[in-house]
Amino acid sequence: MKAEILVTGQPAQGQALVLTAPISFWGGVNPKTGQIADVRHPQHGISISGKVLCLPGTIGSSSAAAVLLELVTAGLAPAAIILNEPDAILLLGLIVAQEMGHQTPMALRLDRGEFGNLADRELAVCADGSVLISPLAGQKGFSKD
Repeated sequence: MKAEILVTGQPAQGQALVLTAPISFWGGVNPKTGQIADVRHPQHGISISGKVLCLPGTIGSSSAAAVLLELVTAGLAPAAIILNEPDAILLLGLIVAQEMGHQTPMALRLDRGEFGNLADRELAVCADGSVLISPLAGQKGFSKD
């Protein structure tokens, strides 16, 4: 499938982490561990580090960019970020990280209806915005659907 590139970054491969509820990076993600820190979030305690993070939405905070920048700087950022709706504040963290010379994850926009196809699958995110999905057990290679 093809996603819209919001912020260019490193092509990546990783397990999809499809969040079932929106999250605030400020107070919702621990920048020192990469774990979801919001005790009210359904995926509390799960690490977003190295995952292809699929966000159904974000809960705004002007500090979200700073938290994402800290995650990138510490090597704890997601491998890629797929958003249902662009969040300019969050994406600013990636842009600042790039300006500081850090390798950053790509940020993409994809319709939320596609998220169900991604859950618990290994994904490859390509430089052109293609998202390749790992095969089911017994199949070989990645697919574009």
